[in-house]
Parts: sequence; structure tokens; C-alpha cells
Amino acid sequence: MKFRHLVLLLLIALCAFLLLFPTKVRPVAWNPPPAPSLTSGVYADNERLKGVERVGPADIEGPEALLLESDTLITGLHDGRLIRTSLDGKQTKVLADTGGRPLGLARHPNGLLVVADGVKGLLSLDAQGQLIPLSTTAGGVPFGFTDDVAIDKAGHFAYFSDASSRWGYGKDGEAIIEHGGDGRLLRYDFQTGKTDVLLDKLEFANGVTLGPDDAFVLVNETGAYRISRFWLTGPKAGTHDLFIDNLPGLPDNLSFNGRDRFWVALYSPRNGLLDRTAPHPFVRKMIVRALKVLPKPVENRAFAIGLDVDGKVIANLQDGSSGSYSPITTVREYGDWLYFGSLKAKNMARLPLATALQK
Repeated sequence: MKFRHLVLLLLIALCAFLLLFPTKVRPVAWNPPPAPSLTSGVYADNERLKGVERVGPADIEGPEALLLESDTLITGLHDGRLIRTSLDGKQTKVLADTGGRPLGLARHPNGLLVVADGVKGLLSLDAQGQLIPLSTTAGGVPFGFTDDVAIDKAGHFAYFSDASSRWGYGKDGEAIIEHGGDGRLLRYDFQTGKTDVLLDKLEFANGVTLGPDDAFVLVNETGAYRISRFWLTGPKAGTHDLFIDNLPGLPDNLSFNGRDRFWVALYSPRNGLLDRTAPHPFVRKMIVRALKVLPKPVENRAFAIGLDVDGKVIANLQDGSSGSYSPITTVREYGDWLYFGSLKAKNMARLPLATALQK
């Protein structure tokens, strides 16, 4: 009898926790489209990423953003450091410490290194190693989670994302489950120092990149499994549309090779439970409470895709093995290689471009 009472009390406590534990998450109902197949079609499971080569030092944490310059890699780490390293990892130099979390990097034509820092906002690093704050607010709303940045060829504007004005760095899970549409695509003017909001109400605005001839800018909406496009020139200038919808995973960072290909890092495949409960805010709030004590339901799968300039899938790269380089959060094409960064891995990686593009 005592054992039954104990079990009953535990069940009551569990129900009370799932129903009543305080949380700031206010889930919004939505209806995601059925996830694409991972067993057939353009996103079919494969082991294309199983042969990646690890590069750079093997004792770093979370090399998220990547720039390859003169056979050295520049990246930002979990502890706030910006480092430059040789591909073999034997020569590493600390460029600066933002005191935050550098998540996106871009080089300005004048030599400045521009940093999207999840905690500190938009920064630049000059040749003397001086960190200069550029922007921390737009439209009267402070940045909550500055994520990625791209700079136009003229060096006039930096296009960057505020993933969530409501949730700060490290609260990506809460922001995505809430689905509150508080992400923004922003533009910083280097001449005036002004920051404008190009798009708002985005579902966790993540990776950002410019398209051919800087005609448009793309932004990943991680929480909606899609990539939105904002037109900068031509008859559609000032309008936006969808570049690609219903992705098979959570899109993270985004890059353009400067000619004919975009690369999209997928943090993980979509989770069936989260998709099924999307229309039910009450249930999703219980999931948020449960994740306080349970591990996040994230599949450890290396995943990235390539797109042409019209949004058609031209490459599907995966590795679901236990030793995969995952989660992949950055993909950049340099010469004959694809380079990969990760929010959580201990090093960087690369794959021959020919392998990535083979049919």
C-alpha cells in the first residue's frame, strides 16, 4: 500500500510540474506542413558527410562562424574568443574576446572584421584588435539574439539577423517552441550608423547571405523550416517572398559562393513530436516544462544542403552515424572545399567540393 501511495504521489507531482511549473514561454499555435521524406526524394538519407576531414585545433568549443583567408580559418568560440588558426591547428592566434558569443563573421572591403555577437550585438574588429560596437537596437527594440551577418560588395550595408528580440542567446529552444515571430532582418548603414528593420515577425531569424549582384538578401527562419528572400534591387525591390519552404530540418547558417550556389546548414532533422503538437499551445507549454529536466529531442545527424540561385536543391549531404560531425551550423564554399562549423563541436571540418556535388 505504501508503495502505491508513493507512486500516486509521484504521479501527482509530475502532473503538477507539467501543468503548473512557471514558464515565460507563451506558445503560439501554427500548422507546419508535413515534413519531407528522409528515405526517398531529394532529401534521402545518405553518408556523404561520413568522410569529412577535421581541421583546425581539436581543443576548441563551438567554432560557429567561419572565414577562410590566406589558408587560415577565422572563427568565433563559445567562450567569446575570435581566433585565427592554420588548417592543421598548429598555429592559433586569439584576435579578440567579445565577452559574448560571436555567431556570424563577415569581412568589410576596408578590412574591418564585422561580428554578429549573440550577446553584444553587431561589432567590428579593426586591424589593431580594437572591438567597436556598431549597433545594439533597431526601431526602438534592443537586439535579443544577434545571429549572422553579410556585407554588400560596396561596403555600404551590413545585413544581419536578430533571431529573437524576446529570447536571448542560449534560449533558442524556448524561442522556437514559442513560435512568437519576434525575429528580424536588419540593415546597418556604415555611412550613417543607422540600423533599419527590413523584415520583422520572422520565426527565429538565423543565417543571412546576399544573392547574385546583391539583388536580394536571404534569411533563414529556423522555427518555420524555410528561407525568406527580401529584394534589394529591380522591380521587386522592398518586397519579400519565400525562397524555399518546408525544409527537412532546422536551417541554421546560410552562405553564397558568389556565383551560383547557396549552402544551408541544418542543425538537425525536424522532430515529429514538435510538429504534431504545433497546433496545441497547451501541450507545447508542457513540453517546455519537461525539457527542464529531460534532454532536448534533437537527432545527432550531420546535415547540409546546396541550393541553386532559384532555390532548387542541388546537393544533399548527411551522416547519421554515431561519430558524425554534428550539429553542422555553418557551411562555406572556398575553392575546391566545403568547410563546416558547429555550435557544439570541438573542431572544424571540410569535404571536397566534388564529393559534395556528385550525383
